[in-house]
Amino acid sequence: MIERQEYILCAAIHNPDEKDLGGMPLIYCGHRHHNILWQGTHVSRKQKHQGFLTSKGRFVSREDALIIALRAKQVYLENIRGNKLFSEDLY
Repeated sequence: MIERQEYILCAAIHNPDEKDLGGMPLIYCGHRHHNILWQGTHVSRKQKHQGFLTSKGRFVSREDALIIALRAKQVYLENIRGNKLFSEDLY
C-alpha cells in the first residue's frame, strides 16, 4: 500500500470544552478561520484553538500546519510570515 503525503485541507477551530458523543473535542471547519467564527457563539474564539485539518483527518496547530504545507508544496517559504500558517497563505 502506498502511503500518501499529508496535506492541509482547510482551516479549523477545535473546541476542547465541547465534546461529541464519543467524548472527542468538536472541530469546526471552513474556508478560512473567520468563516468558522461566523458559525455561532459556541465556536472558540481563542487563538490557541485555531489550526487546520489535514488530509489524514488530524487537527494540527498553525505551526505544525506550516511544516505540513511546506512539505506538500502548498505554500512557498518566501510568502510566509513568521512560523505559523494562515488560511490566506493557502488560497
